[in-house]
Amino acid sequence: QVQLSESGGGLVQAGESLRLSCAASGRTFSSYDMGWFRQAPEKAREFVAAIRWSGGSPTYADSVKGRFTISRDNAKNTVYLQMHSLKPEDTAVYYCAARVRSAAPLSTRAYDYWGQGTQVTVSS
Repeated sequence: QVQLSESGGGLVQAGESLRLSCAASGRTFSSYDMGWFRQAPEKAREFVAAIRWSGGSPTYADSVKGRFTISRDNAKNTVYLQMHSLKPEDTAVYYCAARVRSAAPLSTRAYDYWGQGTQVTVSS
């Protein structure tokens, strides 16, 4: 079992930056692939970024590529999402997700554990 807790969301203006953190419980964090997803009002949850258990293969949605960076610190059981050049269309609840390491593409939604989400609002 893994419990995930996101933090770092907030209200920013377009062009500004935020860093989201996701702290995971348990001693096997390094065995999990980790992902970030987001859900805007009246829209489906969508993939944002993910990273393999080893820290390799960071993968991004086209909409955030070049602006967002995912990273992890296995010693701290934490995954991060650094977001730069934020746009109003990035406004959403951001969710952290974990899955037992797998060869499946990181961008699938087949993750085993989900956090409660943190709100990111970008004003124009």
